[in-house]
Amino acid sequence: MILRPPLLRNAPPLHNAAPLCLRCLRRLERSKLPPARRLLSTSRAVNDAAIAARNPRTPFKKEYFWANAVLDDVLQGARRGVWSTAVPGRNADNNKDDAAAAAPSTLHDQPKITHVVGTHATAGTELANELPHRRRKRLREEAKQQAASETEIRPDASAALSTSAQALPAQSLRRRFFTYLALTKPRLSFLIVLTATVPYAIYPVPALLAPAATSTPSLSTLTLLFLTTGTALSSASANTFNMLFEPAHDAKMSRTKNRPLVRGLVSKRAALVFALATGAAGLASLHYGVNPTVAFLGGLNIALYAAVYTPLKRLSVVNTWVGAVVGGIPPLMGWTAAAGQCATGAGAWHELLLGPGSAGGWLLGALLFAWQFPHFNALSWTIREEYRNAGYRMLAWTNARMNGRVALRYSLLMFPVCVGLAAVGVTDWGFVATSSAINGWMTYAAARFWWYEGARGTARALFWASVWHLPIVLVLAMAHKKGLWQRVWNSVVGEPVVEEDEEEDDEYWDEDEDEQKAVPQPPGKPLVPVAGR
Repeated sequence: MILRPPLLRNAPPLHNAAPLCLRCLRRLERSKLPPARRLLSTSRAVNDAAIAARNPRTPFKKEYFWANAVLDDVLQGARRGVWSTAVPGRNADNNKDDAAAAAPSTLHDQPKITHVVGTHATAGTELANELPHRRRKRLREEAKQQAASETEIRPDASAALSTSAQALPAQSLRRRFFTYLALTKPRLSFLIVLTATVPYAIYPVPALLAPAATSTPSLSTLTLLFLTTGTALSSASANTFNMLFEPAHDAKMSRTKNRPLVRGLVSKRAALVFALATGAAGLASLHYGVNPTVAFLGGLNIALYAAVYTPLKRLSVVNTWVGAVVGGIPPLMGWTAAAGQCATGAGAWHELLLGPGSAGGWLLGALLFAWQFPHFNALSWTIREEYRNAGYRMLAWTNARMNGRVALRYSLLMFPVCVGLAAVGVTDWGFVATSSAINGWMTYAAARFWWYEGARGTARALFWASVWHLPIVLVLAMAHKKGLWQRVWNSVVGEPVVEEDEEEDDEYWDEDEDEQKAVPQPPGKPLVPVAGR
C-alpha cells in the first residue's frame, strides 16, 4: 500500500513519489534542506533557522559589559556569598574552602578587606542599578568637569597679591605694599626686565675694553643697574595705566576680577599718581643712567601699551600685533644700552639703532615679537569665552582657525631668527643646533594647536611650551655667546685672546712697514712714514 501525504512542508519537490513508502516519506519530511537550497526558500522561518545554524552566537551576559574585571570578581563573590547564605546546604565543603581561602592572614587585616569588599560591592551595585537617564546625566557632568579643568587658568600675580592684601589690616604698610605691587603686574615686569638684560649681556664687546689680556671684555655694571631699574619702573607705569583704563572689563574675567582697582583696594587717583611717578622715575633713570635713545624707547613702550594697545583690544584683533611690538622693544633697549658704551661716534640714535652693529638688537627684538603669538594665542583660546563676554576682540573667538595659523607661522619664524643671530656674530653656530631643538618643540605644539583648533589639550600644551621656550632660548644665547668659551679656555691656560680686529690691525701695520722699506731713501737718512698713512 502506497500512501501519499497531502503536504510535505519541508521536503523538496518530487517528480515521482510513487516508489516511496511511508517510512521514507517521514524521513524525508524530517530531513533538513541543504544550505544552498535553504537560502532560496521563501519561508522566513527556514531562512532564520539557516542563518542561526551557520552563524552561532554566544548569548551576552550582564558581566560582559563590566569594564572593571576586579569589580566583576567582587560582585561574583558577593553573589556567591548571598546564594550560599540563602541555601545553607549547597556545597558546604566548597563554602568552607572558600571561607578559609578568603580569611585574612592576621586579625589586623580583616577590617580592611571587609571594608574594601563592601565598598566595591556597593559601588558596583549602584552602577548596575543606575537608570539610563541618570547615567547620561552623570556622564555629561563628568565631561563638563573635565573640560573645565582643561580650560582653567590660574589667576595672575596681581589677583593673588590683591587677595593677600585684602586679608591684611586696612592701614598696614604691608597691605599698601602688596596693593601697589599688584598694580605693576610683577611677573610680566620681571619678564620684561629679563628680556632687556639678556641682550645687554650678550652684546659683542670689543677687546679694547678688556682690563687685561686674559680677561673677558665687559660693560659697566652701573649702567646695567640703571637699565634694570628704569625698565622695571617703566613697565610698572605701563601696567598701572593698563589697569586704570579697564577695571570694568577686568571684573568680567576670572583671571582679572581680583585686581586692586576691581576690588577697590586703591583709588583711581592714587593709581594715576603711582603710574605717573613710576613712569617719570623710570625714564629719568634710563636717560641719565644709560642714554637718551634708551629713554626714548622706554617712553615709546609706555605710550604704545597704555594709549594704543589697551583701547585697541575692544576695537580690532590688530591689538595682538601691537602688543607684540611692545614686547619686542625691551630687547632693543638692552642692546642699545650696550651699544652706547661702545659707540665710536657721538652715540646718536641713528648710530645706535641703525649702525653696523645694530643687527643683533633687531634680531632679538624679532625673537620676542614672534614669541608673543604662540604664547598669547594659546592663552586667549583657553579663556576665549571670557574675552568675548568682556568685549575684547581676540582671534581666539573671532577666527579660531586663523588663531592657530598665526601661532604656527610665528613659531616657524624662530628658526631663521636664531640662524641670523649666529650669522651676524652675536652667538656661535652651536646656538643654531641647540635652539633648533627647543624651537622644534614649540613648533610641534603649535602645529597640533592649529590642527585640532585648540582642542584635545593642545592649547594648554602650547601655552606651557611657550612659557619654557623663552627662558631656555635666552639662556642658550648667553651660553653660546661668540668667543665666550675661547676666552674661558684662554683664561684657564693663560694665553692672551687674539681678536679678529687685532689681527687685521697687525696685518695693516705689517703691510705699512713693507711699503716703507720698498720706498728708496737717501743715504744717511732714517726711514720716515709714507704720507697718508
